[in-house]
Amino acid sequence: MRSLDRLGSQPVSLPLLADDIVEFHAARLMLLMHLCGVSGRIDGLTKMAKLDFFVRYPDFFASAQASETSNGENSKIRSHDERVESAMVRHHYGPWDKRYYHVIAHLESKGLISVSKVGRSYQIALTEFGLQKAKALGNLNSFSQLADHMREVKRTFGRKSGSYLKNLIYQLFDEEVGKRPIGEKID
Repeated sequence: MRSLDRLGSQPVSLPLLADDIVEFHAARLMLLMHLCGVSGRIDGLTKMAKLDFFVRYPDFFASAQASETSNGENSKIRSHDERVESAMVRHHYGPWDKRYYHVIAHLESKGLISVSKVGRSYQIALTEFGLQKAKALGNLNSFSQLADHMREVKRTFGRKSGSYLKNLIYQLFDEEVGKRPIGEKID
């Protein structure tokens, strides 16, 4: 992954993918904290990763949302297609992006978030400066579709714990996620 300010050293003939840009992931996580968190924070890395999973995989989200609103019936919808924003991998605790630690460190070094250990988990919160930037991103037309989707993710799963979301993902998507070997890409 590269920062935008270091792309000048890359030959112009090489393709540039948004998925390879640290600021792309940083912007998404800032919006996630702002729109899916509580007062600009998310309590727990697991919860952050699972909410991010539903943001990045809209068809998995639609299936999980349907299961939540079906009054306990297990109505799994299998409409998954290739609209994946960026790949995640199978991890011990469900879908995970190995770049999270890199992106969180980037955001913290820029003064956009603070990370603190509360009990056994980490609380990731936007700073005042980070909140200003997240609000500005949320108002950009280029982020409007993503922001709308995040609001829907929050409406459905914002009050759930990271453990609940992890268990739900393994229950609903055992074939797609749970049965994959650890470290294998989810597609």
